Amino acid sequence: MHYAYPIDLTPEADGSAVTAQAPDVPGVTTWGDDTAEALRNVADALVAGIEVWIGRGDPIPMPSAPRPGQVMVDLPPLVAAKLALYDAMRAQDISKSELARRIGVDESLVRRLLDLRHRSRLDQLERALDVVGLRIQLHIVAV
Repeated sequence: MHYAYPIDLTPEADGSAVTAQAPDVPGVTTWGDDTAEALRNVADALVAGIEVWIGRGDPIPMPSAPRPGQVMVDLPPLVAAKLALYDAMRAQDISKSELARRIGVDESLVRRLLDLRHRSRLDQLERALDVVGLRIQLHIVAV
């Protein structure tokens, strides 16, 4: 899964700011003094917005195909891996305690693996993803 969300950018008429909105994640709207700042801010706002969905135990909103004029914003790789784990756990009806049992760790580690702000160790995340039938593939692209 590629966790890149389409973003609507709307410059203020007077050029003082740019509003960035993620239509796929209700409530995610932010701004910046310019387009670059608005895009940086919306990436953080996306993570915060998706955290709300996870906190409720809801399925996360999936990115739609971009419409003309929209810009795609990728979530950070560690966040994307955590979202893939969360999605797979929901799809397979695996609880945090069950995943912890399967990988032989305390449930608190699984809670941290699902915490989008926690700097989890990649090897632990890879182990958890393996249990749900997923693996991380990294692609590096020029910017």
